[in-house]
Amino acid sequence: MRNKIQVLLVDDHSVVRAGYRLLLSQSTGIGDILEADCGEKACELYAREKPGVVVMDLSMPGIGGLDTIRRICARDPSARILVFSIHDEPVYVAKAVEAGARGYITKSSAPDIMVEAVARIAEGQIYIEQGLANSSAPDAQDHQDSQSVVASLTAREFDIFILLARGRTVREIAEQLCIGYKTVANYSTAIKSKLGVTTGAELAGFAYELDLIKH
Repeated sequence: MRNKIQVLLVDDHSVVRAGYRLLLSQSTGIGDILEADCGEKACELYAREKPGVVVMDLSMPGIGGLDTIRRICARDPSARILVFSIHDEPVYVAKAVEAGARGYITKSSAPDIMVEAVARIAEGQIYIEQGLANSSAPDAQDHQDSQSVVASLTAREFDIFILLARGRTVREIAEQLCIGYKTVANYSTAIKSKLGVTTGAELAGFAYELDLIKH
């Protein structure tokens, strides 16, 4: 058991966690499997248990996946985190790696991909799902410029950008992320300035242009 990989599954959907817990438990190389339904709990569990690999969703209530990755890696730069998300856009991959993730796979990938990715990351390797690494070269220059602008956002700015693009109000975002109203308002102003937009509709349009809005 001491040579087996302890895994921490982080996803706010219990059905998703149950399915992938079953998948991972069938691998002889996987040991204990821990679960967290939010970033705050993931940080707490990681600090206490120091799992070999963290499998992290990005779209969660509370501090969100990107900020959770950043917090865990700030405390433990050797943390081995695999992002497991519905998002396959290059900017998400870039932001996750920038935050400290060692790998990225999508929820549309074949089941055996997760097992392979966990094993590879546990060995200290980098694992980016095939196709994602090659998708970072958009054909249109303006699309590439937009990607670059969004990539320049910090992890917190990116999370707030996505929530604003989905139509959340400043107050709703403040409550969801557990931060102050004025803090979110200041972030909103900074985000719009970086993107070169002035209205919520323009901001949402920016997100739709890059196909960043998914449910």
